Amino acid sequence: MFLTGRTAIVTGSTSGIGLAIARALADEGAAVMINGFGDAAAIEAERAALAAASGAEACYDAADMRDPDAIAAMVDRCHAELGGPDIIVNNAGIQHVAPVDEFPADKWDAIIAINLSSAFHMMHAATPHMKASGWGRIINTASAHSLVASPNKSAYVAAKHGIAGLTKTVALETATKGITVNCISPGYVWTPLVENQIPDTMKARGMTREQVMNEVLLAAQPTKTFVQPEQLAALAVFLCREEASAITGANYSMDGGWTAA
Repeated sequence: MFLTGRTAIVTGSTSGIGLAIARALADEGAAVMINGFGDAAAIEAERAALAAASGAEACYDAADMRDPDAIAAMVDRCHAELGGPDIIVNNAGIQHVAPVDEFPADKWDAIIAINLSSAFHMMHAATPHMKASGWGRIINTASAHSLVASPNKSAYVAAKHGIAGLTKTVALETATKGITVNCISPGYVWTPLVENQIPDTMKARGMTREQVMNEVLLAAQPTKTFVQPEQLAALAVFLCREEASAITGANYSMDGGWTAA
């Protein structure tokens, strides 16, 4: 458990990719603060499971990732109650799909705030603690859309391209401080959110489940298989290891070959 004594904040971690990363960090001994929305009882069950896995504290903070003050307060609370933070995983994200001339301005603002600006505010608040301790790991969940575009996703693509640039910039700024900053760019990941989209797409397009999965969701992924949350979590854990201390400013694709073409 090489992360014993370390503390992590994982945003957007009450389900899906974020929860898988939180579990993997806890399995290596890290005290974890999770964040996101969902059923209170289910969140408490996950929090308790994280504490049991790590043998350390685990807590939940409901900070709204659109609110810079709430983000700063969450980092302050982590420092006061758990220590650190030593590890930040910026994973919170939302999506909306529409052509640019029909894209609601409020949706654009929300996607940029949650998918991009929240990562800046987290790093703004957390890096002083990391600099003081001489050690830190920042991992940003980007997307294949940090490298390539798709139609009707102007805000999401803009935000994820921004995450890739922000990652490089902060990596350079902290390169001599014992802090690494990297991002992971997955393709389609098998999460409840993706799975729950399948029936509606089947109905709307008159397709079978297999057709939706292979011809719609996995159309751009040459492997024709979904990325698993646990695969992303394993890479995030590796980036926290001492063996990864020379890796900073990198953008790791985990997309089944999507961006290889």
